[in-house]
Amino acid sequence: MGALLGMLLGIGLLLIWQACALPPPRQPDDTTRRSLGTRLDELIAAAGVEGMSARTLVAVSVAAGVLVGLLGLGISGTAPIAVIAGVFAGYGPLALVRYRARQRRQELSEVWPDAVDNLASGIRAGLSLPEALIQLSTRGPVALRRPFARFGEDYRATGRFDACLDLLKVRLADPTGDRLVESLRVARDVGGSDLGRLLRTLSTFLREDARTRAELETRQGWTVNAARLAVAAPWVLLGLMAMRTSSVQAYNTPTGWVILGAGALLCVLAYRLMLRLGRLPTEVRVLR
Repeated sequence: MGALLGMLLGIGLLLIWQACALPPPRQPDDTTRRSLGTRLDELIAAAGVEGMSARTLVAVSVAAGVLVGLLGLGISGTAPIAVIAGVFAGYGPLALVRYRARQRRQELSEVWPDAVDNLASGIRAGLSLPEALIQLSTRGPVALRRPFARFGEDYRATGRFDACLDLLKVRLADPTGDRLVESLRVARDVGGSDLGRLLRTLSTFLREDARTRAELETRQGWTVNAARLAVAAPWVLLGLMAMRTSSVQAYNTPTGWVILGAGALLCVLAYRLMLRLGRLPTEVRVLR
């Protein structure tokens, strides 16, 4: 009996030591779990670009970088300038998709309140949830008509409400759309009479959030645009100088490689630091 109690005491002390001394196992966050291809696919969906995959975007970026690099080498005759031009050109398609995703998210944030009000009106008029969602393809905001039209096509073809909601979330690729879809899914599954009140509350919240964010972005816009101009100005000047081969031959040396490389690195670091310091909090898609 004493040996058994001693063993239990030892096991208990060992478990307490492990709980206090050893760090808890680190769970990979959502960004780590998702692959690069998945993140690019979600970025393309958020930009509203149809018919493009992550592989296509990567291929276009590589082709643009190689083409512009060769063109820059032919014009300037200087390898460092050609490499930097190729890198900037290769990043161009990805930057364009990111810009389009930001613009689309801002556009959707402005029209979601009207869409939610329209949906609440349809439900109050006696429409079923699928019918209320489908009517947004004709009566809803223009920016949202295409995804809800696709939802109507899917629902008429399959009749599976949950599966069609999942496809709608993928096409919207928006945090507000995720919340709305999951709210409708729960209302469909458990029923209840509070859906209209929930939609009206959501509409009021979205309007207040959009108004506040618009004011902050307006005040921030001048500073961000000035910083972008300051980063781009040296490289525009270098591009103009590259038109005259004799003016840029000094960069076709090891010292020139170091100068251009250090300048590019400092510009990238400064630009990323500016974006991080001035970035407004963005809503994460926790219900994707």
